[in-house]
Amino acid sequence: MPETQSLVDAHHHVWDLDVRPQPWLDEPAHEPIRRNFSSHALRSAATRPIAGRRLTSTVVVQCVASVPETRDLLALADSDPLIGAVVGWADLTSPAIGDLLDDLRTGHAGRYLRAVRHVVQGESEPHWLQRPDVERGLRAVGKRGLGYDVLVRSHQLPQAIRLAQRLPELPLVLDHAGKPSIADGDLTDWELQVRLLAAHPRVVCKVSGLITEADHEKWTVDDIRPVWDVLLSAFGPDRLMFGSDWPVANLAGGWNRWAATVEELLAGCSDTEIHAVLAGTATAFYRLSPDPTDPTKEGAPCS
Repeated sequence: MPETQSLVDAHHHVWDLDVRPQPWLDEPAHEPIRRNFSSHALRSAATRPIAGRRLTSTVVVQCVASVPETRDLLALADSDPLIGAVVGWADLTSPAIGDLLDDLRTGHAGRYLRAVRHVVQGESEPHWLQRPDVERGLRAVGKRGLGYDVLVRSHQLPQAIRLAQRLPELPLVLDHAGKPSIADGDLTDWELQVRLLAAHPRVVCKVSGLITEADHEKWTVDDIRPVWDVLLSAFGPDRLMFGSDWPVANLAGGWNRWAATVEELLAGCSDTEIHAVLAGTATAFYRLSPDPTDPTKEGAPCS
């Protein structure tokens, strides 16, 4: 496969702790990533190709509940050609959510805002995504042609399912595959919920953040493969997208080791299916610049 074909990292972060603290980095075991990370550092880290493809475009994702962070990410996308889209943050509970989104979209580099996200995994309220004010905010997101990144832990997947049922017009992408409990090996309930969510055709899924749900030191491809098999069966390759979750991935091996794992998982897939996972799905969801080398030849399905 030619190296000129695109590879989209649909999920990574950047932060400068001198500009904006990241309180979540104070949690135990985060010491290795408790420093600054830039898009230039990502270029240096992401050196391994996947299926002959080298990194050509990325989607940078918010970390904290901060509109100023979102504005900074938009400015970064405007200055760095590697970044093709921004997933930002806005207060979904605010009565002024529509005005805020309009301000972000019409402000500096607002054309790069393609989705919003809230760290629902940190919300203790069991039906946070079904709160009337949150649903109102999400409807405002959808009306502006934006998508929504769903960040939940596996026990919160029913919220995502209800969201897909109640707002079927809102494009949703499940971050980190809903954070399955890979380390303890119990995937039964996660699989049931993921298949229910995947039954909604406008929902897609990021193959990302899995190695940090496994044993950080001892994980192997065989630990990840059962999750991949479920995702491939439930969503199909045309609704899956590769993401690194860098630099969080550094806690469990880093960008290149995850890239090697994804390449191994893709063995047995056709060129068309590989393109979907590595570029096509993310390009469509986040409206990135299309890849002129998109393969069209038919191949055998993933096995």
